[in-house]
Order: sequence, then structure tokens, then C-alpha cells
Amino acid sequence: MKNILNFSEKSDVVRFVSEKDVKIINLCHVPEDGRLKTLSFSAYDKNRISDILESGERVDGSNILSFIEPGKSDIYVMPDHRRAFIHPFSQLTTLNIMCDYLDENLTALDVAPKSVLSRAEEKLYSTSRITLKALAELEFYIISQKHAPTLFLGAADRNYHESSPFAGFEDVRNLILTALANIGISTKYGHSEVGHIIDDDGSSKEQHEIEFMPESLAELAEDIPVAKWVVRNVCAKYGVSASFCPKLSLGHAGNGMHVHLCGEKNGKNVVADSDGKLSDEARKMIGGILRLAPSLAAFANPTPVSYLRFIAHKESPMHICWGARNRLALIRIPLWWPFREMGGGEESCRETFEYRAPDAFANTHLLLASVALAAEHGLRNSEESLKTAENLHVEAGGRDLEDLKILPCCCNESAHNLERDRKVYEEDGVFPKRLINGTIDRLKAYNDGNLKKMVTENPDKIEKMIQQYLHYG
Repeated sequence: MKNILNFSEKSDVVRFVSEKDVKIINLCHVPEDGRLKTLSFSAYDKNRISDILESGERVDGSNILSFIEPGKSDIYVMPDHRRAFIHPFSQLTTLNIMCDYLDENLTALDVAPKSVLSRAEEKLYSTSRITLKALAELEFYIISQKHAPTLFLGAADRNYHESSPFAGFEDVRNLILTALANIGISTKYGHSEVGHIIDDDGSSKEQHEIEFMPESLAELAEDIPVAKWVVRNVCAKYGVSASFCPKLSLGHAGNGMHVHLCGEKNGKNVVADSDGKLSDEARKMIGGILRLAPSLAAFANPTPVSYLRFIAHKESPMHICWGARNRLALIRIPLWWPFREMGGGEESCRETFEYRAPDAFANTHLLLASVALAAEHGLRNSEESLKTAENLHVEAGGRDLEDLKILPCCCNESAHNLERDRKVYEEDGVFPKRLINGTIDRLKAYNDGNLKKMVTENPDKIEKMIQQYLHYG
């Protein structure tokens, strides 16, 4: 989160609460499921507010993180006064403060997703002196249950960059962009996406996308769940709902959350070399991500419905390969700008490579931690990674994709891949063993090994599954 209120000291928060007549303080945190959670306090007693800011509050960690042992379920949520914003949807003046998870010793909880990401970034930097920055493309459907006839009916899955009146929820999307800006989350743009579903009863599902500005992995990891919270709240105010489900219907476009990555070293983007071409450093990172792609799916695609996006794909990656501007590749090199870097801000991250597998059901802290480790693995094993990148390079009209390995087709496959690669994630204690164990157990518990078969033989059961995950994450 951006420091939108500029609280440099805890005393500034107490003063702000008094001067602005704040009624409620929310301690907000992002647990394992990646959905923003809230603990609310009356702001009437200013001494109580000071205590909360200083000591946080005790909560039941076993209901927040499945990796916590039942006998040690108490943890603390500790507010960080530097990460606060006014609740834009509350009827009462409410201050939201983002929190961290602490253990009984008041140190960062080792299995907390944010702690894992912090360790992954440290490992990457210690190996390469490279810091990753990223931006995400957040796709979602806006769903209306109105049964009135649609005056301007567009074609199915032909909604890309459509404008009103053919895009019915342009105003809603623009309200979302404004709400995000008001709480300090920077976006590049928003637009209608390909997906457009008109049901027989007249209800509408219209796909949209919001792309964020480049930022540190830690900032992006927190901004995404807050942004999803904003999307849902704006939609609720407008009388519609929103779904980030990776697949809403087998025959229509799914929702991804593509992540664009650039690496900075000594303040310069290392993705491009001095000639403006893809650098060896970038190829090594790409090689590392391709090498670990089957186990990365455990964090990028955490539910059975995530894999429906690959099985019944529409511009969704399935083959483990990379290429320039190839939207069917797992990693894509987007069209770069024809001019070189001009300083800080967005310009320092204009050259990127895009990891296209993730969806918004992922816990963004764990997702980005696993990507950082894959990049580190690639940089550390440079010869192997460059060879991997060379072997898995494809271009449109060139190599036949059918001879390439494919991404996992279910949670069960991802679990086995994570079990195989677990040493990479657990090395130097980045991912605690019990977190890896818990992730494997959760994925296996879905028992979805026959998912691909179900798509062709029992599509009605698949549609029921989709409905169960409509508002997950």
C-alpha cells in the first residue's frame, strides 16, 4: 500500500483520528486465502487507540493460516501506521490500517506469506544484487442479474476495448479506478476485456481488466488483495457483483492475472541489454521460471477451477515455453517501447517479460515469493537456465507446440510437482517446511485428478464447481 496519509509516527494517527472525527479503526490483514480481512474498533477512546497502535491485537491464527499448529494458534496482528487509508465505502468515517502477523515473541511470523516473500527477495538480492519489480493485469467479470432486455447487444467474447453502450459497465470500471487512486494504488489503465456472456435469462457477465503501475513485489502483493476488495465494494454499491474466478463458463474467456516482471540492478533495468535486446540476465530468469513452472502452479493456480482456464483455454498458456508477443506461451516478451529509459517511475520498468499462468485466486505474497525464487534459481544456475531458455523458445509460425511439456492439469499434479521441487523452495528457510507440507496436503485434498476427463464427460458437474468458486479468494 502507498503511504497515502503520510503517518510518520503513531502519534500522528491518534491526532488524525481526533481531528477528522474518525469513528472506527479497522485493522486489516491478508491471510492465506488472499482476501482482505478486518478487525474493527471504536475510535471513541483515544487511549485505547494508542494501545492498539502500540501492541496490536491477539487473534486466532489457525483460522487465518492453515500452516499454524493447533497448539500455537494465538498470533498478533500488528498495525503498521505507515500503511493506512480512509475506508472509501463506509458510512462512518473509518480508518483502515494494514497489519503484519507476529508470533508469541513479537517477531515476524515465519509462515506468514509476507515473511516468505521478504525472505525470497533477500535471497534473490544476495545472489544477484537484482531487485524485482512487477505489475499485474487483474481480470474480472462484472455480473448483472438484471432481466431487462439489452439495448446494445455485443457478440460473445468480442468485448476487447469495447466502449459504452456496448460495454455496459464502463462507469463502474471508472469508479473503481478512481477509488483505487483515492487510497493510493496507482494504475496504468482499465478497459473492457474479451469476455462477454449473455445468459438466456438476460443476465450479463462482462469482463474487464485493470493494469497496475510497476512497483516492488511487496507493494504489489498487498495492493492486489486491497484492489480486489475495492472492485467488489464498488460493484456492490452499483448493484452488481464481480468475480475473479479463472473460468466462469467453459466456452468463454477466463480470468487470468498476468504478471510483468523487470529486474533492477544499480537503478537500471537489466531485462534489456545495452543494445535494447533481451539480456542474458533476463534469459536466465526466464529459464528459471520455465524450469520450475510445473511446481510454481501450486502457488499461481491454487484451486481446481484454476486449471479449467488451461484445459478449456482461450489465449491461456498451456505449453511451457516462451516467445516474443506469443500469447499462447507461458512467458511472453511484450512489445517494448522504441525509446530507452528516461529516468525513474514507469520508464525504469518499460522492458518486461510476462508470466501468464497466474490467476487472482493466488495468494499474491506466496505467488511472488515463488517467482522470485525461480528467478534466483535461474540466475544462480546460469548455464542450465540459458540452455533451458534456448530449448524452450518459440515464435509464431515456427516450432510445433505439441512437442513441448504442458502445465499441470489439476491441483493433484501441482502437488506432486511441488513435492519434487520442494528443496528449491525450502532452501535457506525461505518457505518453511510446514508451509510446503500444508500446501501439498491442501492441493491433494481436492482429489481432482480426473478434472480433464470431467470437462468432456460431465460438463454439468464442472459448471456446478464453477458456481462454488464464483466469489472465492
